[in-house]
Amino acid sequence: MEISLKVAIIGAGVSGLVTARELLREGHRVVVYEKSNQPGGTWVYDPRVESDPLGLDPKREIVDSSLYSSLRTNLPRHLMGLSDYSFTDRVYGDPRNFPGHEEVLKFVKDFAREFGLTELIRFETEVVRVERFDSGDDDEWVVESRTSGASGEEEFQAVVVCTGHYAETVVANLPGIEQWPGKQLHSHNYRVPDPFQNQVVVIIGSGPSAIDISREIASVAKQVHLSSRSPNVKVSNFDNTWQHSEIYHVYEDGTIEFQDGSRVYADVIIHCTGYKYSFPFLRTNGIVGIDDNRVGPLYKHVFPPQLSPRLSFVGIPYWVIIFAAIELQSKWVARVLSGKAILPSEKEMLVDVEEHYRDTADRGVPKHHTHKVHPHEFEYLDMIADLAGVPPVAERIKEIQKHFFALVLSSGPDTKRYRDEWDPNDI
Repeated sequence: MEISLKVAIIGAGVSGLVTARELLREGHRVVVYEKSNQPGGTWVYDPRVESDPLGLDPKREIVDSSLYSSLRTNLPRHLMGLSDYSFTDRVYGDPRNFPGHEEVLKFVKDFAREFGLTELIRFETEVVRVERFDSGDDDEWVVESRTSGASGEEEFQAVVVCTGHYAETVVANLPGIEQWPGKQLHSHNYRVPDPFQNQVVVIIGSGPSAIDISREIASVAKQVHLSSRSPNVKVSNFDNTWQHSEIYHVYEDGTIEFQDGSRVYADVIIHCTGYKYSFPFLRTNGIVGIDDNRVGPLYKHVFPPQLSPRLSFVGIPYWVIIFAAIELQSKWVARVLSGKAILPSEKEMLVDVEEHYRDTADRGVPKHHTHKVHPHEFEYLDMIADLAGVPPVAERIKEIQKHFFALVLSSGPDTKRYRDEWDPNDI
């Protein structure tokens, strides 16, 4: 017998919207909580920045957006659609294979409208507590939320967490930083290059954001110095940009010393150093925790064994075809909740999690990369499809991903090169 549950989804980004659609398809009743005033999550641009530029002060006014104004995708649109809702078939003014963030947001909003998801969303509603309680026959969940200063509670039979992982910043630990007189910010609070006119800027990081921001700031800054652990980083062609090793020490006179012995005087340090998972609303009495950016225990990055299937997470993995992973994970969750797919026992799931931890350790993968799926992304996607009892990712999508990743490895983080020159349609 199929089961219909009342399910809360936390977050109306891509993960939350796709999950809502799949839950509806399985006959579940859905409420989506969203702190902002529109769907889109990561893809909603906000020109505001936070009062604490590093994003560390818990009392700061939080700005959820991490987009800079000029941001383009670092995935081709061919890999940013769903099995039955292609991004390549829809153009909203930016036809490039690697479009700007405005194009993606329009695509996401169209998806929400087309599948009747927008009316399920409670906008400007912040979730402050998600907690399990014993209702007698079954464990249920209470979701406490806050809207315009007023709090309320509602009970659900299941909760899916879809809040992403671009909110809580990670900053570099720099010896001497307490005495350094310059300005610091995290890329979360970077929007446009104008404030860095004629300044000397040090950027920490080697990912796409670090490369994009360094190139953009170089057009207005006096000097840009890119510091990273990777020897393969390719800096821009600007003659006012230099590549350095990691920072060794910073000094109270404003000087920054790198591990290679070179020094510069800098006005600003920008930390393009990523984010960590954070679920401040989730209360599980320690059953689900975060240790060195490992969320766990999670069976296949989705279900906490002791609380499954009524609590799940969609969108945790990275270095994977993320739109495909979200779609398959959400189908799996929806079908498990409706009784069409069956999970192993709690003990079997915990054993599987421990085996995954041992495997990653044996391969030399640090704990903070537990949810990095590469180089086994295709095996992971096929496995989730099999567990859900749904078709796997199309071979065409896998082929594009293979070519794309080979291109990334050959280009390094210099995304400008392949974004402007590579056409997935030629494969």
